[in-house]
Amino acid sequence: MAVKESRAKKLVAGIKSLLKSPLKKIPSGTKGDLPLVAARKDGTKITPAMLQKSAKAHLWMHFTRYSLFENKDMPIIARAEGHHIYDVNGEKYFDGLSGLFSVNAGHGRKRYADVAAKQMQELDFFPLWGFAHPRAIELAERLLSYAPENLNRVFFTTGGGEAVESAWKIAKQYFKMTGKPTKHKVISRHVAYHGTSQGALSITGIPAMKKMFEPLVPSTFRVPNTNFYRAPSNFKNEDEFGLWAANRAEEMILFEDPDTVAAIFAEPIQNSGGCFTASPVYWKRLREICDKYDVLLVADETITGFGRSGTMFACEKYGIVPDMMVLAKAMTSSYQPLGALMITERLFEPFKTGTNILAHGYTFAAHPVACAVALENLDVFDEEDLVGNVARNSAKFRKTLEKLYDLPIVGNVRGDGYFFAIELVKDKATKQTFTPAEAEKLLRGYLASAMLKVGLYARADDRGNPVIQLAPPLTIGPKEFDELEQMLRKVLTPAMSKI
Repeated sequence: MAVKESRAKKLVAGIKSLLKSPLKKIPSGTKGDLPLVAARKDGTKITPAMLQKSAKAHLWMHFTRYSLFENKDMPIIARAEGHHIYDVNGEKYFDGLSGLFSVNAGHGRKRYADVAAKQMQELDFFPLWGFAHPRAIELAERLLSYAPENLNRVFFTTGGGEAVESAWKIAKQYFKMTGKPTKHKVISRHVAYHGTSQGALSITGIPAMKKMFEPLVPSTFRVPNTNFYRAPSNFKNEDEFGLWAANRAEEMILFEDPDTVAAIFAEPIQNSGGCFTASPVYWKRLREICDKYDVLLVADETITGFGRSGTMFACEKYGIVPDMMVLAKAMTSSYQPLGALMITERLFEPFKTGTNILAHGYTFAAHPVACAVALENLDVFDEEDLVGNVARNSAKFRKTLEKLYDLPIVGNVRGDGYFFAIELVKDKATKQTFTPAEAEKLLRGYLASAMLKVGLYARADDRGNPVIQLAPPLTIGPKEFDELEQMLRKVLTPAMSKI
């Protein structure tokens, strides 16, 4: 007992001693200099060199390999206008990716800034938790005015990944509330990207993206995507291949047991892998399969929504009848972060009575400023007929890019609307692709910097086979198509020699 008391006294004395001691200063160099903070306080000019140094010391960018900037500068984009972006040194680039498949109305629209400022003065923020606000109500109705007829409810988020996460949670709870508690599994497609949160990443079909975060949420399964260029057998046409691919979903449902499968997630045009389209035959068959086994069909239109495909939503173009539809990115043309999930009334019915609640939401979902900007963005879409511009010019865009077929490295041009991918091959006749080492050297060792040198911001990607992806603002036309083709030609002509 005495030993215990002695130890206790020593512990108390030690704590008292620590409390009396002055706080130790963090060793110099741990955080480094903070010149931007000082410059802001002093009102002095922040230079590109200062930004570069601070970015390398403090900023953790997304999906970024930092070793690339060990001996060279990071690109830092300072301003944008129309379909161009400008870095801190004044260099101009064609925004061939609309930011991230999202600035569909183009950059620098003052009216969006004006409406945001007006909304901030009226109602700067209020959460959508037990209260509504006018802009969210207006926007929900406006979105539904463009949507497939069977969709009637809008659940707001701040992005596409959150909407995917929400869709899965709603599907699970819906089936539990309607007497089918074992229906929880999800099917998605090979190489498909659906987000980075633990649930959405589980649905994503890219193993390399998931490896470091496993174990993830269980009960997700993959079926073939609709890459006709890499079809596993000889099919007469895309309809026949599409039917085969859709039937693999039925095969998976039966293998896993229909009583356990809740939903299928699919993009109308699959982004990852390089703009995989599918014929209406595929979507019709997928809908039949979902109806047969009471499986929800979730159309992920994070990228294809808001005119990218040549219709407001790609569901309209391909005859897709979804139970839920994921929206984000171009809803505001990315002037503000906003996402949404559109839902059939059937899925909302169980939540209308008693104490039932969906215990799920986000602080900034349906932010009043974001909703106001989205409404203004949709006004621009209607006034300038941006969707019509894509529909009228998509075939010309494809034809212009197909001029690149005379280059030995260009194997396939695919996509739709203002959303195209150029698959790069080692041998055009056999469709032989590059080894991982060759793809690394081609994409990151050459193409990424070469495109910037000719004034083009686009994506060189290898989630699947190596591709260059293009998704320019919906405001451009044939003149800009020619400009893009010429820039790509300059880059791709010597590409094979760089491996």
